[in-house]
Amino acid sequence: MKKLTLKQTTLAVLAALCCIGIVVAGSGEPENSGSKDVKPAAARQRPVMTVSAVKPQQHDWPLTLTANGAVAPWQEAVIGSELGGQRLAEVNVNVGDSVRKGQVLARFTSDSVAADVALQEAAREEARAAMEEAKSNADRARELDNSGAMSAQQRVQYLIAERTAKARLASAEARLRNEQIRLRQTQVVAPDDGVITARSATLGAVAQQGQELFKFIRQNRLEWRAEVPAADLLRVKPGQAVQLAATDGSSVAGKVRMLGPVVDAATRSATVYVDIPDTTKLRPGMFLTGTLELGSKAALTVPHGALQMRDGAAYVFTIGADDRVVQTRVTPGRRVQQRIEVVEGVKAGTYIVDQGAGFLADGDIVKVTPPAVPKAPDKAADKAAKTASAASVPHGGPAKVALK
Repeated sequence: MKKLTLKQTTLAVLAALCCIGIVVAGSGEPENSGSKDVKPAAARQRPVMTVSAVKPQQHDWPLTLTANGAVAPWQEAVIGSELGGQRLAEVNVNVGDSVRKGQVLARFTSDSVAADVALQEAAREEARAAMEEAKSNADRARELDNSGAMSAQQRVQYLIAERTAKARLASAEARLRNEQIRLRQTQVVAPDDGVITARSATLGAVAQQGQELFKFIRQNRLEWRAEVPAADLLRVKPGQAVQLAATDGSSVAGKVRMLGPVVDAATRSATVYVDIPDTTKLRPGMFLTGTLELGSKAALTVPHGALQMRDGAAYVFTIGADDRVVQTRVTPGRRVQQRIEVVEGVKAGTYIVDQGAGFLADGDIVKVTPPAVPKAPDKAADKAAKTASAASVPHGGPAKVALK
């Protein structure tokens, strides 16, 4: 075998390398170079989540107005002393007692007044006797008027004496009635049914005329005085129902009785007076929040979980035909239980993401489970919305969210 020189060996290696380059270049052509079905990378993007889709639902929801105000007595009466200089001998009631009309609340000593009554009774009898004597003389003067047995002057005197005696009797009877009234006033009685709220009467004290002895709520009747802005005042009418939030978390029903005739110039609000039939849970002086029911209006509602708050605005995620979500700004309205009214931003037939919207961003691709068949509006749910009860409003679709 002939031995190759160094120069020949180098040439052989270069030739081999060229052959390898040709083969590699020939094999670099794509296998599917003739295919026209190649999809861009964005089209092959995988869904970020699996979500359920729902449609907004129509409900008949109440129109309400929330206001604040204080509970106060319908009328708080003051019971005072009608006598002066008399000592309190009995005090029969205390704060919190229920009283009936005509019930004796306190009693003054009546000895001196009873003596005055007896004195006036005697004066009346004396005046009555004098009147009978004067009447007898006057009758005799009338009989002898044409006989000439009595002078005209004497006859006139008898007639005048009769009239004077009648006047004195009437005066004596009036003084007697006055003393009898004073005797009755030694008993302090309730002018109406109610509940005692304050007592300043003290046993043994000498009261002055007009001095306050008791305060009481007439008929134990309370009212809620709501402060309503002037802009909303025209929507409030007498007879509208009101729900008050009691301190124990329960609701107390009321009814608008009347609207205040004056709007306060400083606060630009007016007082609305609401009757409270049930007073067992409320006390005067409580400051409560209440809801005035102004009627009802149709509402387009979405589940609470579908609404997202971002940067101070409310959004829902609508689902397009390519399963791509669009962050859509909406205007929320009323809220009842677990549903929220959407005033504007979406339409009734638009599919939106129900749960898990907080994990999405605008433009994300999602996998949508078959949407549930929309249910007919639930009458029970609408009734619960109107009464603000604890019954839940049904959702329009499943609530599960599966992360991919």
